[in-house]
Amino acid sequence: MFQGKEYVYEVYKTRSFSKAAANLYISQPSLSATVKKIEQRLGSPIFDRSTNPIQLTECGQKYIQYIERILDMEGEFQNQLNDLSELRTGNLTIGGSNLFSSYILPPLLTMFMKKYPLVHVDIIEANTKLLEKQLFTGNLDLVIDNYQFPDSIYSHHHFCLEHLILAVPTGFGSNSCLTDKQLTAKDIVNNKHLESSTSSVSLKEFKEEPFLLLRSGNDTRERSELLFKAAQITPNVVLELDQQVTAYHVACYGMGITIISDTLIKKVPVDYRVVYYKLEEDIAARNIYFYHKSTKYITRAMEEFLKMSCQTSHTL
Repeated sequence: MFQGKEYVYEVYKTRSFSKAAANLYISQPSLSATVKKIEQRLGSPIFDRSTNPIQLTECGQKYIQYIERILDMEGEFQNQLNDLSELRTGNLTIGGSNLFSSYILPPLLTMFMKKYPLVHVDIIEANTKLLEKQLFTGNLDLVIDNYQFPDSIYSHHHFCLEHLILAVPTGFGSNSCLTDKQLTAKDIVNNKHLESSTSSVSLKEFKEEPFLLLRSGNDTRERSELLFKAAQITPNVVLELDQQVTAYHVACYGMGITIISDTLIKKVPVDYRVVYYKLEEDIAARNIYFYHKSTKYITRAMEEFLKMSCQTSHTL
């Protein structure tokens, strides 16, 4: 029933038998005869030839819809064939926040692209809410995030464990009574905050200080609120921001205290205008995952990137 569909589809796209015939490198009478035979098999005309340009009949509209489904399936099958050919072609689009796009994805993608130089790679930078939306609609193949995406919709692949840290401007008075609990950036790099002998602090110690928090809709904000609840305080939030990196830099200028990840501290240059404190482990520890939609076909490029990333996570 769909034999010769490419002829019908070309007429549909150009709205002209003459233009379609030229694009197909056949004569117009030959094209017209081929389409007529298809219409005879269907028992109904596909095109209304009384209009200029020609239009689809009701039957034609349905026929084109099914042609496009077939073309989509053929394209999907061709993609799978390409995957079997040692990644000599392909595409990979990964999303992440500013932190992950700036510090985590670049070394991973550099390794991947050296091994598979013909795979086209894109990075999309956005906040968690927008990233999940684009992952759901299929605009992204993978997203790296520390937020817990719904298991009913997404599959996750563990990348690493990270911990939230309190970053406090050095000039704040609350530091004076907590010198024995203070950590430096070097301490964080050396994972001193993970040692059982390192004491954590309660946010109650900083209840009189101004805070810089991320806006709602991400894991850092949700865990910050849990920490404030555990300390039984209502923070004085002077500024809400979209990205951890921005919150960190604003804290370095002394505007307020912020809560950031050890991942960030290990990646940015040392700034002696802030000191760090360990937070309650049960709330501060969280996983970073790569996510993809469960119903999405896992391309060879996705598979190889995930394998490479999860094997090298401890070296980054």
